[in-house]
Amino acid sequence: MAAFSHYSVLLEESIRYLDVKENGIYADLTLGGGGHSLEILKKLTSGRLIAFDRDPAAIEASKIRLADHNDKVIYINDNYKNFPAHIASIEEASEGLDGIIMDLGVSSYQLDTPERGFSYHADAPLDMRMNPGDTLDARTVVNTYTREHLRKIIFEYGEEKLADKIACAIISAREEKPIDTTFELAEIIKSAFPQKMRFEGKHPARRTFQAIRIEVNDELTGLSETISSCVRSLKKGGVIAVISFHSLEDRIVKETFKSFIDGCTCPPGFPVCTCGFVPSLELLSRKPITADENELEENNRSRSAKLRVAKKL
Repeated sequence: MAAFSHYSVLLEESIRYLDVKENGIYADLTLGGGGHSLEILKKLTSGRLIAFDRDPAAIEASKIRLADHNDKVIYINDNYKNFPAHIASIEEASEGLDGIIMDLGVSSYQLDTPERGFSYHADAPLDMRMNPGDTLDARTVVNTYTREHLRKIIFEYGEEKLADKIACAIISAREEKPIDTTFELAEIIKSAFPQKMRFEGKHPARRTFQAIRIEVNDELTGLSETISSCVRSLKKGGVIAVISFHSLEDRIVKETFKSFIDGCTCPPGFPVCTCGFVPSLELLSRKPITADENELEENNRSRSAKLRVAKKL
């Protein structure tokens, strides 16, 4: 099994925008390999960090990596969707948080550990669960979902134009035998592509694997509500930084931030606002922040990363 490691994308930019105070209270809702958390902890003296991750392997590995700072960390092995309930019970957070970071998507460890079944580059049992204790896995999705259900998630979550052909190919293949491994699924997906497209550009299975992973881990449901809860939990002047890796996530982040910045519900052109909306966020960067050339050379997984940052008013 691979050591739990994760290249922390946009690390320098995230920490700079968070502007960590030595006595501040911060939350990392996607602990992963602990990279962002470590940099926050280095700047804390009397402050605290609340670290979430749904993957127990991430929690255990980070307890080792962050050992010099564990007296300043509250670890929570749970989905960040349950953030409001946990934060309400933590005394250190009772007056609000000074900053929150979310690094969405799958970790390098999860991709690079074959037995987790996330990658089409290694042959392994179909799994894709971020929390191995969850019930739904990729094998169940691939072998039990109807053609229409498969088409829908592949099209919506993978933004894959050949979703219907891929769904048909999966249904046809599983009528012969269950689809059990990542390589089997990748070859079935590839077979749905015209011959000339199979070797052009990125791997044909990339979007479908993303879609199935999102479905298995229910990654998009509740994301907007979680971000909204985060905004409400911030102190005045507190910062929220969210890193996304595909357009679906980024759109949710963008629109949720916008609802706190420009949420007036009065009719367009209405001369006076009567809905009483008061902005509670301001963007710290009007455009999403992306990786620079140096980071792209070090880690090509950062090529799709977008960081959006906002401050509580």
